[in-house]
Amino acid sequence: MKQQPATRKATQAPLYHAYSVKEAAGDRAKAHWTKIGAFFPHEDGEGGTLVLDALPIGDRIVLRTPKADA
Repeated sequence: MKQQPATRKATQAPLYHAYSVKEAAGDRAKAHWTKIGAFFPHEDGEGGTLVLDALPIGDRIVLRTPKADA
């Protein structure tokens, strides 16, 4: 199995951004989304590395494709 380097090149864009999603109380309230990290694919296409800047407790982690303007 090929080892991945511990650090990422600054030029490599993430495949997904990771968000912590906390459900809001009430019928009309929107969920609160906080960006907490990113997912970088491995070169062999067999998975990737999830880098988290924060660890949510009791929230969902959602991976979304990055927006062009973000």
